[in-house]
Amino acid sequence: MGPHPAVAAIRLAVRRALHDVLSEQAVVSESAGDTRSPGEPPLVLVACSGGADSMALASALAFEAPRLGLRAGGVTIDHGLQPGSADRAQEVAERLTSLRLHPVESIAITIGRTNTGPEAAARTARYEALDDMAERHGAKAVLLGHTRDDQAETVLLGLARGSGTRSLSGMAEVTGPADRYRRPFLAIDRQTTRKACLAQSLPVWDDPHNDDPAYTRSRVRHEALPMLEKALGKGVIEALARTARLSRDDADALDAWALQAERSVRTDQPGTDGWDGVELDTARLYALPSAVRRRVLRRAAVAAGAPSGSLFARHLEEVDRLITAWRGQRAINLPGRVEAARQGGRLVIRHGSQTPPTPTG
Repeated sequence: MGPHPAVAAIRLAVRRALHDVLSEQAVVSESAGDTRSPGEPPLVLVACSGGADSMALASALAFEAPRLGLRAGGVTIDHGLQPGSADRAQEVAERLTSLRLHPVESIAITIGRTNTGPEAAARTARYEALDDMAERHGAKAVLLGHTRDDQAETVLLGLARGSGTRSLSGMAEVTGPADRYRRPFLAIDRQTTRKACLAQSLPVWDDPHNDDPAYTRSRVRHEALPMLEKALGKGVIEALARTARLSRDDADALDAWALQAERSVRTDQPGTDGWDGVELDTARLYALPSAVRRRVLRRAAVAAGAPSGSLFARHLEEVDRLITAWRGQRAINLPGRVEAARQGGRLVIRHGSQTPPTPTG
C-alpha cells in the first residue's frame, strides 16, 4: 500500500521542485563547458519553523533528495521574540537531524527597528540568515513551506494596500539570488500539510504569533478569509491563488516592457560620480501607457533610494501627476527621503541630500 494521499501530494510537489534544481544545474554546467566528473552531490536546504507546513516540507525533502542524488540539509531561525524561543529552535533542529538532514543549523537573529513594521523587519532578518547559510554551504536551493493559503493571504494583503498587479501576483515559486528560494507548496493547501504530518506522526509547533490579532496577516487568516468564505462560499482561497498566477504573468510582461521603455526615457547617465538619482524625459513618459509609465517611475524611485516595500500606489500616483497633470506643483516626497520634482522637460527623482548634476547638451 502506498503512502497517505497527503504524504504523496507533498512528496510529488517536492520531487518536481528538485527536478527543476537538477535540470537548471545541468544547463549551467553544460553552458560553462564543465566536463569534469561530478564531485559532491548538490545541497538543498529546507527552512523549517517547526510548524506543520515546514515540517511536512522537511520530511518530503528528506525522502526525495537521496533518491535523486541530492544532499538535504535544514535550517531553523530563532527570532528571539518569545520566551523560550532558543529552546524551541534547538528542538526543531533536533527534529531535522532525526530526519537525517545534514547540515542542520539553528540560527539566532536580531530584529532591528524599521519603518516597515515588525513583520517586515523579521522577514528581512530571516532571509539574510538564510542567504548566509546557503552561501556558506554552497546550497543550490532553499525550500520554503508557503502554501496556497499563504498565497491567498498575500494576494488579499496586496489588494488591501492597492499596490497594483505585482502585489496581486503574490509569491513566486522561484525567487532570490540565483533563483535560490523555491516554494513547492503554492498549489497545496494548509490542511494537506497538517494531514501529512499526522500521517507520519511528525510533531509540529504552532506559533502563537500566527493567532495574534496584533499582526495583520493573522487577522487576514482568522477573520478576513473566513468571512469571505462565509459570504461567497468555498473556493475563495483557491480563486485568490489562481488570481496570483494570472496576475504574475501580466506583471512579468509589463515589467519587461517597462525595462525596455526606461532605456528610451532616461536622460541622465547612470553611474555619474556622486549622483545616484534618475532623470527622465517627461514628453516620452507621457506617451507611454499608464501601466508601463508607473512601472518606470517605480523603478526610478527605487534606484534613487526609496525602499521598495514602502513605495505604494498612492506615491506613484502623485509622481505620475507631475507628468500627466502638470500645473507647477511642488516636489513629491517619497519614502526613504527621496523626492520627485519636475524641472522643465525632465522629471528628477533623487535622494533629498543630493544635488542633480548640471545638464549637458
